[in-house]
Amino acid sequence: MWNGKKKAVTFSFDDGVTQDIRLIEILNKYNLKGTFNLNSAKLGLPGDFWKTDVGDIPRVILKASQVKSIYAGHEVAVHTLTHPNLTTLDDETVIRQVDEDRKALSALCGYPVIGMAYPCGGVNNDERVAALIKNNTPIAYARTITSTYTFDLQKGNLLRFNPTLHFLDKKTEAVVEEFLNLQTDEPQLLYIWGHSYELDYDESRWQRFENLCKTLANREDIFYGTNNECLL
Repeated sequence: MWNGKKKAVTFSFDDGVTQDIRLIEILNKYNLKGTFNLNSAKLGLPGDFWKTDVGDIPRVILKASQVKSIYAGHEVAVHTLTHPNLTTLDDETVIRQVDEDRKALSALCGYPVIGMAYPCGGVNNDERVAALIKNNTPIAYARTITSTYTFDLQKGNLLRFNPTLHFLDKKTEAVVEEFLNLQTDEPQLLYIWGHSYELDYDESRWQRFENLCKTLANREDIFYGTNNECLL
């Protein structure tokens, strides 16, 4: 399956913000791989603030000129042009939001972009949208935000692919321990997702993320790859 290994780990992060730079430094430190889902029409625009009970945390969007260098060694994927909830849009607009983002990101990165994560919280995908993407774009997989808390490879439609869990889930450490202790003859995937700006809530979250990476890293029985490398 994955270079002869039965277990694999991949990460996925959304929105293309400056906090990705620090996060990638941590991934690289532990030889881990991630996929970063970007809105090409928002690159270089003024950011906004994530409002929390400890204050407003800046979300500064990266510039188009930074994309290729910052995400080198990882994967860039579609997050739509402008981050709308695709389930609320007509068919033509769904296709444009996905495929024009794909084209723009492919040009920036210098390779064909074929992955995606659905934007927005709540119900951000459905069968209609998945079918439109499948039938009108080269996108090969699209991640939802619905946690499975499991590792089995999903059969069927990768255009509504559910991750294992969010990286700040209260169950994360327990699920990671379960995965590391797993003995299996079947392919098993740990898929962790999030937003790097969430780690700026306080320094303990950054430390928690680094501890998570350290715990997962350098296991001889695990393949570490991008979403593309693990799913396709």
